[in-house]
Amino acid sequence: MSTSTQADNVDAHERDQFAAMASTWWDREGPMRPLHDLNPARLSYIMRAVNLNGSAVLDVGCGGGILAESLARQRAQVTAIDIADEVLDVARLHGMESGIEVDYRHSTVEDFAVVAPAAMDVVSCMEMLEHVPDPAAVVSACAAIARPGAELFFSTLNRHPLAFALGIVAAEYVLGLLPRGTHHYQRFIRPAELAAWCRQAGLQVMDISALHYNPLTRRASVGGRPLINYLLHARKPDH
Repeated sequence: MSTSTQADNVDAHERDQFAAMASTWWDREGPMRPLHDLNPARLSYIMRAVNLNGSAVLDVGCGGGILAESLARQRAQVTAIDIADEVLDVARLHGMESGIEVDYRHSTVEDFAVVAPAAMDVVSCMEMLEHVPDPAAVVSACAAIARPGAELFFSTLNRHPLAFALGIVAAEYVLGLLPRGTHHYQRFIRPAELAAWCRQAGLQVMDISALHYNPLTRRASVGGRPLINYLLHARKPDH
C-alpha cells in the first residue's frame, strides 16, 4: 500500500525538465514530436471503450494539452491538471488560439482527489506514471476521482530490456527523438505491477495493449505484446 503524501510525490527535477520545454510543446517537429505522433492512437484507444460526448473527463499530467484538446474535440467536458505552471500557460494559450475549451488547473492528482472525489466519468493518465516517485499513489488517486462505473486509462513504459534499448538508448541518444534524460529505466513499470496497483485501488483491469511507434513513418498503433510502450484500460465497479 502506498504511503506517499501529496507533497512528496513530485519530482522537482522532472517537473523543471518538462517546464523548460514548454515553449516547444506544440511544435510537431520539436522535442514533443513523439507525443504528437502517439496522440491519435491514444485517443482511439480511449474512444473504443467510452463515448466521450458529454463525459466529464480528467487528464492527469496534461502537459501542454495535446491529449486534453483532442478529448475536448470529441465534446467531452475536460479538466486537465499538471504541476508545471509553464506548460499550463502554454496549454491555456493554445486553447485560446484553437478555440478548444479545457479547464486547466495547477494541481497534483492527490490534491485533486481531495477536492473532487468520485467526480469524473473518465480519467486519463498518459506518459506520467514513470515520472513520479510513487506511481501507485497516482493510480490510487485516479481511482478516487473516478465515479462508480467510470473508465480509466494509463500509459507508460515497460521495465523490459527492449524498452531500455529503444525507449532510452535509441530514442534519446541515437535518434534524438527525446531530450537526453527524459526517461529513467528504473522507473519503468511492468504491466503486472500497474495491473496490481489498479486492483489494489479497487479497479477492474479490462485490457493491456502495446502502443507501437515507428519513428520513421511517425505512425503509432495499438495491439500485441506490451514490451515497450503500453496502454492499460481499467474500470471502477459501479457497486
